[in-house]
Amino acid sequence: MRTSDRPSADVGSAGAVETANAAASTATAVAEREKDAAKASAPDRPALTGKASAPVIVKLPPPFVVRLSQLAWVTSLLAGAAAVVYMFVIRQAQLPEIADLVRAVDGTRAEATYTTASDIIFWAMFTPAVAILLVQVALLVSFANRRPNVRWWLFASVLFQGGVFLMIRQLLAFGERGAPLEQILLVQLGLAVVGLLLSVLPPALRWTARKHDIRGGGPVAPAADSQL
Repeated sequence: MRTSDRPSADVGSAGAVETANAAASTATAVAEREKDAAKASAPDRPALTGKASAPVIVKLPPPFVVRLSQLAWVTSLLAGAAAVVYMFVIRQAQLPEIADLVRAVDGTRAEATYTTASDIIFWAMFTPAVAILLVQVALLVSFANRRPNVRWWLFASVLFQGGVFLMIRQLLAFGERGAPLEQILLVQLGLAVVGLLLSVLPPALRWTARKHDIRGGGPVAPAADSQL
């Protein structure tokens, strides 16, 4: 009885082994298929050579005409500062001359009236001359920062500067001491006009319209083993 049961046990063990082997083969095949599918769906690894870097903002020197324009403006401002200082230095000497101009218009007033009028006229010329310098300094900074429409403001300041020059020429810059003042103011105005004209040349206009200097990205060199 025991001898007949032994072949049945051997057959059952062999069937269990075959079933386990078949299950293991199936699991291995499924795992390989899943691995192949994962490789197919994964994105390609980016290349380490021939890859372009992102463009960056750089600080490049302005075009030659822009630098000439800025030089003309700065020289004009220096001449204007010299004119303002000289104007203040000759103030006491020019006040009697200004009073004589007022007296020639109406000589029936008291002497104190002419003194007061001459003082008012002087400060009415001195204040715009200083204001022009301050405004043009601010505009020159805006021009260097490529602000839009700043040339129109520079043009308006030059027109105003020309009007102030004509008034100073008639009411203050006369006599022996007034001649140098007129020449300095004329140099200031001429340099401002030159700076304005240079600022509207095509290279200067393109420089302002670009607003920022951008350097395009080049290929990135492969990293060395020591850099990884």
